[in-house]
Amino acid sequence: MSDAPVEFRLFGGVDADRGGQAVDLGHTRQRCVLAVLLAEANAPVSVEELIDRVWAGEPPARARESLQSYLTRLRRALPELPITRTGAGYLISVHESAIDLYRFRALAATARQTGDPAQLEEALAVWRGEPFAGLDVPWARSLRAALTLDRTAIELELVDTLLRLGRHNEVLPALTARVELDPLDERLAGQYLLALYRAGRQGDALRHYERVRVQLADELGIDPGPDLRAVHQQILSGQAAPTPAVPVVPVPRQLPAAPSTFSGRGRELAAIDEAMDAAAEPGGTVIISAIDGTGGIGKTWLALHWAHRNAHRFPDGQLFVNLRGFDPTGEPVPPSDVVRGFLDALGVEVPSIPPTFEAQTALYRSLLTDKRLLVLLDNAADPAQVVPLLPGSATCTVLTTSRNRMINLINAHGATPLVLDTLSELDARALLAARLGAERLDREPDAVAAILASCAGLPLALGIVAGRALEHPDFPLRDIAEELRDATGRLTSLEEDPVTGVRAMLSWSYAALTEEQARVFGLLGLAPGPDIGLGAAARLTNLTESRVRAVLRSLERVSLLQQHVPDRFRMHDLVRLYAEEQGLSQQDQETALARLRDFYAYTAITVDRLRGSGEHPMDMGTPVPDANPQELRDRPEALAWFTAEHACLTASQSAAFARGQYFTVWLISWSITFLFVRRGLLHEDVRSWKLAMRAIENIDDPQLRIRSDRALSQALFRVGQNEEALARLADSLRLAQRIGDQASTAKLHYALAQHADRLGEFTMAYEHSAAALRIEEERGDTLERGRAHNMLGTFAARLGRYDEALAHCQTAFDLTTDYAGTEWRAEILDSLAYIALHTGQYEKAIARYEEALALCRQVGSLLGEVEVLNSLGTAHRQIGDPGQARIAWEQALEIYRKQGRGKDVEHTLARLAELSQDAEARSR
Repeated sequence: MSDAPVEFRLFGGVDADRGGQAVDLGHTRQRCVLAVLLAEANAPVSVEELIDRVWAGEPPARARESLQSYLTRLRRALPELPITRTGAGYLISVHESAIDLYRFRALAATARQTGDPAQLEEALAVWRGEPFAGLDVPWARSLRAALTLDRTAIELELVDTLLRLGRHNEVLPALTARVELDPLDERLAGQYLLALYRAGRQGDALRHYERVRVQLADELGIDPGPDLRAVHQQILSGQAAPTPAVPVVPVPRQLPAAPSTFSGRGRELAAIDEAMDAAAEPGGTVIISAIDGTGGIGKTWLALHWAHRNAHRFPDGQLFVNLRGFDPTGEPVPPSDVVRGFLDALGVEVPSIPPTFEAQTALYRSLLTDKRLLVLLDNAADPAQVVPLLPGSATCTVLTTSRNRMINLINAHGATPLVLDTLSELDARALLAARLGAERLDREPDAVAAILASCAGLPLALGIVAGRALEHPDFPLRDIAEELRDATGRLTSLEEDPVTGVRAMLSWSYAALTEEQARVFGLLGLAPGPDIGLGAAARLTNLTESRVRAVLRSLERVSLLQQHVPDRFRMHDLVRLYAEEQGLSQQDQETALARLRDFYAYTAITVDRLRGSGEHPMDMGTPVPDANPQELRDRPEALAWFTAEHACLTASQSAAFARGQYFTVWLISWSITFLFVRRGLLHEDVRSWKLAMRAIENIDDPQLRIRSDRALSQALFRVGQNEEALARLADSLRLAQRIGDQASTAKLHYALAQHADRLGEFTMAYEHSAAALRIEEERGDTLERGRAHNMLGTFAARLGRYDEALAHCQTAFDLTTDYAGTEWRAEILDSLAYIALHTGQYEKAIARYEEALALCRQVGSLLGEVEVLNSLGTAHRQIGDPGQARIAWEQALEIYRKQGRGKDVEHTLARLAELSQDAEARSR
């Protein structure tokens, strides 16, 4: 047998490959057995379910014997991958990356988070043919249909992304073929219209719309929906933007997997159903609170089980967040972070996300208007954490879990309370039976009764015991019950406190671990963050990734760990607290945490280098041995890493501060600030920099202080805290001048000029720009000289000194010929257009503005785009073309609304009203 790993293909058939050689998997029915196990990889499938799926509900008389024969042959064909029998059924142990179906799902999930077209294409490339081809049984047909829908959704997302990037010619041929196959898909039709229009085929676009309209009326008796009608109207008026005019809001599906062995809780499930049914004519958001439940009582399992069972009630999606209200490793998640994540899930692009929490919340609630959507807020600390996350729509449902009684939600928001108690003996037995099998329980009724008494009806305790029993399927339950009785007897308060019972279960399970498993378990309890990825776990434990994966899977099998997404693991908070208590040496703890800390920090440095900030003339230090930071190849990979790790990064930063590792705190802030901004996590960026500022108070490095003050002031400006930002800039400028740091002095003058511009203090802005230019002329950097000339020219024009302004801006234009495709060039074009407009060169002004607008759209600068549109509208009105002014201002208005910029919306509406008044006056 070759040492090469086996790879499984479920797309295009059911096949296996070992080192380039096909594995003989036998006949169709035997392949069907393997397909069922692979589709449920690493989870047990009961004998009854296997028989039902393989024989489509019509098994032969000797189905069990045939199944045993098929499994024996599969074990011979695949000896490196154990197919084991557990109390709950048969299980195949295989890493999910070896199965194309799981690779497809993982790639698709990452691609949806990042929106990167290359990742979307990579996910689609895994699809090599019809899933489970050759298996004509109901479960395969059902899963095939669901996967086909997933693939179609990814294809449509890819088209949307390519259209946003202006790659309409690239998608047009495939769209042409697809609309012939599915002419009534309105989202597809809208994409086709936009692609045709942007390819210069406006007539073809309008003719296709008419065909769709007629076909919808003839076949379904309906008119096109509002999205398609809006695209049609914009094409008619010539206003179809280079980005989709009516973005398609994705349907979020954020629920974690449903608990596989949930049982009982019939009364509580019925209570939630009744609350939903009573809201048939709702007057506000339906809120159900699962409250007053101790840790391990099963609140999250209940919520997830009900949510999955009722997913059909929420066709517009489900949002989920673990609020970490009682997380032993850190603070509860702020509502501002949750809203920002929900906007991501609802498809709002980063440039369209407003900077303030209030505006983000307003946008979030607007997006949920009239949508039938579930918001599941798990593990809330208190009502103050929940209230800002409540939708404003009467059609939404909110389900919360918490250990606290949420009195304010009940009194002020009409929440339906739901109290969870421990499981009844009947339900507790059913839970064990679901894990171990009823036959095993029936053989030892006395032992089962003893186990149930020790677990005291606490689901977490029952799960731990079941995990131990599954790990040793040949152990009699009486031996397990006796071990458990001995462990619980050492804790006198077991009967009084169910949580103490969990500690007893854990001590019992911990005693059965190998030395290596126990060490890894203890270290995992120390790791900062809500979970840990495979790479980080390898650094923490100083094991190879393949070895640590094996240990983590062994801990998962005994219910001490959960792999909630591929290669990411988390602990229940009570389990984590127990893990922290274990007697690892102080030296082992410190060395392990140093490796993990530097893995995060120095991988983040790779992220910063990909930004190309140019500000690295300082010693960043070196990581400790065996930290082995990850090398990220490009920005999409960096963004995907950050998306997966940013909660652990920020937790690691806080842990570094607590341990006095102050430079590491600064290093993390500096390295990931651009990803915070890229993702629109502006308040997180402020918090990160404020912690960094507290850290560097303990470091005697004035340049570090200047950099940090400037970064924090920029972060503060982005969230509207201008006074504090200005004070920090002024202090930093004085410090930079005192120590002779010319580069920092110039950058601080830039920042102060921009702030003065916001306040309308053009003379002050001019003076700071002139100071920056003097420094850049001495330093000699071409791009920075060009930027300084343009800034000084801009403020000279604001002061009416147009000849001086033109000289500076033209110099900037000449200096930046090597940067023709950048935002800097668009800024210079905007300045030249402003000067031309105010010196009576109207045609030249319009041409410059349109050139700047095209460049902003090309580079994806929505902020630059809206400012140019605003100026372009002013220019058209000034030269007597109100129609074009209206078009520009209406496009600007749409962007301002998306960004939640209320004052700019009001100002633009007032301008549009003035145009209407002027038109009425002319008509009279």
